[in-house]
Amino acid sequence: MHNVLVTGGSRGIGLAIAHRLAASGNYNVIAIARHESQDLGRAISMAGEDRLHFKAFDLGRTEKIPAFVKEIRDAFGAIYGLVNNAGTSSEGLLATMRDSEIEGLIHLNVLSPVVLTKYVVRHMMAEGRGRIVNISSIIASTGYNGLSVYAASKAASAGFTRSLAREVGRLGITVNAIAPGFVDTELTKSLDKEGRRRIAGRSALRRLTEGEDVASMVEYLLGEGGRNITGAMLTVDAGSTA
Repeated sequence: MHNVLVTGGSRGIGLAIAHRLAASGNYNVIAIARHESQDLGRAISMAGEDRLHFKAFDLGRTEKIPAFVKEIRDAFGAIYGLVNNAGTSSEGLLATMRDSEIEGLIHLNVLSPVVLTKYVVRHMMAEGRGRIVNISSIIASTGYNGLSVYAASKAASAGFTRSLAREVGRLGITVNAIAPGFVDTELTKSLDKEGRRRIAGRSALRRLTEGEDVASMVEYLLGEGGRNITGAMLTVDAGSTA
């Protein structure tokens, strides 16, 4: 049974990933978030506490990450997979965003996953195997009005993925990124029905991406099918960028 950490695992895409991996029977999933949501609690009940676990942690406190990773390693054993999903998608025009808001977004979306990966990948290197999946966004390449800082953070994820894949590939570790389109979670919560319809209408498949679609791709990358895929940016967007 492989241990997999999923950050931001209490809701949205992270919850879909954690639930799918636990339900597969192949993984022992540790969902990381600041608070346990009701939906995650239900998922744990369905999957069983021996397959899906919750660990409370604020990834914004990067100075605490080394001790947290050691705690996870001591409690569960070798870490096989890391899914860097946690992040924020604060909207706002750059010219009017508060500096503190910009710093907070970059801290959580860029610095936190980089530092977490640093301490997790050390254990993977010692084991001679591991799978890392970073959740990016199509916004990193397409752009979107009011999401310039968010786009910058997700573009950083893409560059981080490609370079780290070269650093650790010889040690049996793969590093990939998934770029979801508009998923029915944070990025679309402020849209009305008509707004969602317009976005779906611009995709080749005429629908929005679902969290389960992203979770399915994560499962593939963690499994045998993903053993020779590394340094890749895989788009799951119902054809929005086709």
